[in-house]
Amino acid sequence: MKGRAEAIIGAQWGDEGKGRVVDALASRVDVVVRYQGGANAGHTVIVDGQKYIFHLLPSGMLYPGKTCVIGNGVVVDPRQLLDELKELQDRGRDRARLVISGAAHVVMPYHKILDGMEERLRGRGRKIGTTQRGIGPCYMDKIDRCGIRVEDLLCEDLLREKLSFNLEVKNMHLTRIYGEAPLAFGDVFDQARTWGEQLAPYVGDGSLTISTAIESGSNVLLEGAQGTLLDLDHGTYPYVTSSSPVAGGGCVGAGLGPSLISRVTGVVKSYCTRVGEGPFPTEDTGEYGETLRARGAEFGATTGRPRRCGWLDLVALKYAVRVNGMHAMALTKLDVLSGFDKIPVCVAYSCDGKETEHFNGNLAFLESVQPVCKNLDGWKKDLGKCRSFEDLPAAAQDYVRFIENETGVPVVLIGVGPGREQSIIIGL
Repeated sequence: MKGRAEAIIGAQWGDEGKGRVVDALASRVDVVVRYQGGANAGHTVIVDGQKYIFHLLPSGMLYPGKTCVIGNGVVVDPRQLLDELKELQDRGRDRARLVISGAAHVVMPYHKILDGMEERLRGRGRKIGTTQRGIGPCYMDKIDRCGIRVEDLLCEDLLREKLSFNLEVKNMHLTRIYGEAPLAFGDVFDQARTWGEQLAPYVGDGSLTISTAIESGSNVLLEGAQGTLLDLDHGTYPYVTSSSPVAGGGCVGAGLGPSLISRVTGVVKSYCTRVGEGPFPTEDTGEYGETLRARGAEFGATTGRPRRCGWLDLVALKYAVRVNGMHAMALTKLDVLSGFDKIPVCVAYSCDGKETEHFNGNLAFLESVQPVCKNLDGWKKDLGKCRSFEDLPAAAQDYVRFIENETGVPVVLIGVGPGREQSIIIGL
């Protein structure tokens, strides 16, 4: 009997807690695949009180006997990846087998420099809020068909040919547009060769690894980075990431057909957060937003930037359900909402005196809407020790049921704390 694949996607603006959800579900699968994004992602997993932050490594790396794949849709920063591997090795936690798709593109030194220069050139008011990790420029080279792939690092002649052309062009940009010093070919080439030597033991065919596993009856978990509302096509453009975090992106970024994905689980934070620029209809810039940030430790795992905080937006969430074809939801950080007397939930947008329940990524629309909220009863109980749905206070149960009823999607996991053991799993 064939195995199956399940996609774990972010249903909001990223930072929903996908890493802890993947870690919680990884014990049930054999292969975990990261399918898009780069080191601009930060997936946090806490096991036995120890924190692990994965920027490129799949969140299943802590399980012995698993296979973890970095798919062709990921852009790989070799220095960051090697640092992550070394940290796991130093801590005795490099337990999974790692396969890096040879077709994944490489973030080169010039990508990071250009990322920062381009963001600075946009000026105040037009900045995207990029992490300046070189992700966008690397994807640009991929689309322009001049990118350097992981497999190219293993072939000295091909690497020399590609890098010679790229550096000629990039150095013109650096010197003539930005007034920066050019990069020396020898320095970049030697660094890239060294990366190739260090990564060579892990390089393989990610798509074949996944296909072989499914054919042999193994189950696969696809792990997305960022979130639906940051999708290049379906997000709040241009304040988006440079790849496709939605479930469809999992097929392209992992190299498997859509018919092989049997379930899509959206990870939903019990409230909303956003890092960087862009519209955020339910943002609370006052006391409640500050409280959510403090209780939820809402600071970016990659950059440390404080996240913008606000209330759950069901208009945007129902949009995420639609574009991803979500079968189930994992609801994280429910414990953060403990202590509020009332909890607002956005059920519609108001614009020019008219209400709508349909999300529209158009900037002019999103910047003009006001959230229409329903106030749900809060609860006082600390949820950290709850281990079943019945352990939750009635108001917390009602909050979960309200989300299910409004979206038509069942909640199959509830996070009540940061630890691996603080996950209530329902009906899996």
